Amino acid sequence: MLTPPAGLTEAALEEALRLQWGLPVASLGYRAVGFGSHHWEVADDGGNRWFVTVDQDADVGRLTASLSVAVDLHAIGRTFAVAPVPTRAGAPLFVLGDFAVTVYPFVDGQSFDWNAFRGPDHRQATLDMIIQLHTAPAIVHRHARVDDFAVPGRGEIEAALKAPGPDCGPYARLAAELLAGHREALAGLLARYDELVLDSHGEPVRAVLTHGEPHSGNTMLTPSGWRLIDWDTVLVSPPERDLWLIEPGDGSIFSAYAAATGVLPRPSTIMLYQLRWALTDIAVEVRRFRRPHTGTADDLEGWEILRSVVTRI
Repeated sequence: MLTPPAGLTEAALEEALRLQWGLPVASLGYRAVGFGSHHWEVADDGGNRWFVTVDQDADVGRLTASLSVAVDLHAIGRTFAVAPVPTRAGAPLFVLGDFAVTVYPFVDGQSFDWNAFRGPDHRQATLDMIIQLHTAPAIVHRHARVDDFAVPGRGEIEAALKAPGPDCGPYARLAAELLAGHREALAGLLARYDELVLDSHGEPVRAVLTHGEPHSGNTMLTPSGWRLIDWDTVLVSPPERDLWLIEPGDGSIFSAYAAATGVLPRPSTIMLYQLRWALTDIAVEVRRFRRPHTGTADDLEGWEILRSVVTRI
């Protein structure tokens, strides 16, 4: 996120880091990176660097389950997984009021933007990490939740299609008008998604452990190799959930995955996850603009995302 969250002071965050992780904070700087979570770079008084992530109003049970998988992966030697540092109580996160706080070792390396794979080698390296994840031993599945194919926040879209929300901020009316102008297309998209889910239930189960968001922005190239970050969306689900985000459009990643695993990706399941991604983006921003907002940089970014996704469908 581009701006720090309202309702969380740096003093409260510093205290949580000291009490829950034993980190004596020497410096704490907000990092305006990513979208969805808030981030800080921290240095302790011993000169060690840490990366702190804060999620507001998170589903703590789901987040704990996902991050626990990353911890287990790292413990069995899948060190490409950048796992959180456990609290003194052994948990992957700490709940501080409305916020879930997670601490990571600071990773030095090259980072990338969304949808900015630098070439075939980058895609292949990401696929190699995903194959290691998909073929991880059963013990790593112990905390993972199973994909129920629900669209997070779907009710927000359905409510907005029925009636405009209150005029609660600078983008409320714009968002309502945008949705009204694409009401039929959005309803059709929801119906098509439901059809794909029903079709998937008729196919043989091929569930694996998936990351959920292995796009280029969640990869890093470090001196010791490639890393995959942001493990907050882990689910047991069909492999297509990960693969569509790596595929360049020529089928090469799908073919490489089939050659390595014996599993051929299904086009209908690829479409299912592409649609769910778009619907989830819409739901997140519809929720934002049907509630009080002030026009922050994050609101502007959210409006651009909503407008881009809705007009593209």
